[in-house]
Parts: sequence; C-alpha cells; structure tokens
Amino acid sequence: MITVKCFARYRALLGFSELELAAVPTLGDLLQEPRLERLPPDALLAVNQSFADRTTPLADGDEVALMPPVSGG
Repeated sequence: MITVKCFARYRALLGFSELELAAVPTLGDLLQEPRLERLPPDALLAVNQSFADRTTPLADGDEVALMPPVSGG
C-alpha cells in the first residue's frame, strides 16, 4: 500500500487528509487514481519526504505528500 497525505488547501479540494492506495509503479501512475483527479498540475509532490516528479518509482510502503506551491520572500 501507498500512503497519500494531503496538506493545506488540498485537504478540502480532494476531500481527505490521508488515503491508502494499492502500490503502482510510478508517482504518475498513482496520480491517475480518480480520487486525485482534481489535483492541480502545479502541485508539489514528495515521496518519503523528498521532492519528486511524476516519473519517480514507487514501492509498497512509500508515503506520498501532495502540497500546494508556496511563494513568498
């Protein structure tokens, strides 16, 4: 299983703060899950607390974080 955690406004947008999904080969594959379809394309993605992109491989037991982009000075 892959644990998906949503942060900030993505909790309300996607309707959950944490979700368990079946393991898939890559982060891009995971993002095809219908419950994640409303995730904006500019979302920050992390796997096991390291920033990642959609080509990042996943393994059973990984944790994926979905975070809105941040800005500031």
